[in-house]
Amino acid sequence: MALFEYFPNYVWNLSVSIALESGAKIGEIIDMCAPIRDAAARGEDGGTAAFMAEWSRMADKLAGLAGEDEAKGRLFSAGEKLKRAALYYQMAERMQGHGHPGREGTYAKALDSFARGTAFARDNVERVEIAYEGKTLSGLWTVGVGEGPRPAVIYCNGLDSTKELIFFSWLPHALAKRGISCLCVDQPGTGEALRLQNIPARADSEVWASAWVDWLEARDEVDAGAIGMTGLSLGGHYAPRAVAFEPRFASGAVWGANHDWAEVQQKRMRREGENPVPHYWGHVWWVFGATDQADFLEKAKGMTLEGIMDRITVPFLVTHGESDRQIGLEYAHQSYDQLINSPRRELKIFTPREGGVEHVGADNMSFGRDYIADWFAETLGGRIA
Repeated sequence: MALFEYFPNYVWNLSVSIALESGAKIGEIIDMCAPIRDAAARGEDGGTAAFMAEWSRMADKLAGLAGEDEAKGRLFSAGEKLKRAALYYQMAERMQGHGHPGREGTYAKALDSFARGTAFARDNVERVEIAYEGKTLSGLWTVGVGEGPRPAVIYCNGLDSTKELIFFSWLPHALAKRGISCLCVDQPGTGEALRLQNIPARADSEVWASAWVDWLEARDEVDAGAIGMTGLSLGGHYAPRAVAFEPRFASGAVWGANHDWAEVQQKRMRREGENPVPHYWGHVWWVFGATDQADFLEKAKGMTLEGIMDRITVPFLVTHGESDRQIGLEYAHQSYDQLINSPRRELKIFTPREGGVEHVGADNMSFGRDYIADWFAETLGGRIA
């Protein structure tokens, strides 16, 4: 397989590979991982406290170095260090079980480092909020290059990602270059929505996606007739579900199909396939606001696209890694085969010839990123050259 196989278990290697694809530096990766290599041998759940300690230590160091840059007025340099600190804090936090000591504080450091880092670096990103069922949902808004109303894409998380991590997938940057704005969102069950607002996940993603479409339609720089949606990993359920039920979407795509996540849970109980994070069952209980396994399985019953994909009547792209160890390739074929009413449907399987064969291209995200960005440029009215 193509992941950077530093540790003896998949879940830890997945985190390292995601970090590398998100802007980590290999020397810092080695410095963080070498002291905990033995801890990883205790399995994906054992030793995660040591993981957080080492990755947070590096992030703290970078934040301190950024402070020295800031004192000299070198804000661009400070910003780059703070963004890497934010990435490392995020990876440290996502590896912990729900309620692990220090998790909340680490997440707070991640948000602060990201906000200050992107501000110092003068990155094309703005934090935004909308009202949602008496609480708030937050997003990161990146404006596409150009003048006048431009297309826009809503980009949602998977099970365990955050809006900051999907920003670091660099898809917003690829879209912006093509003249398309991008809104990375912390939907219910992820990021700030879960951690700060206590909003659990829900299968009917069109509810929160439509609220974000309302927000986009009110923006002068957005072409309301050219709004698309995509998502990675479990976003492979949320994005097509939303496109199927929200008629204002003009195009859609998934970065990793997730046609029947309810069925995947049955397979995981049989220990078929890999988990995305340690302490998996405790994590999904938290995400869905479940009290126990039976409650979780009941809440997860709606996490299927069976009988839904044929409702999609706009162009739709399904991508998947050929060697995805979490979500089987058969789910990509199921989603594609059921797109019978899409006027332009496409299935793209990433193979060893190019890369991006692992889950959401964790081995090489560049191919999925560029393919999806080009798809939206072609179907929403951006540019590819």
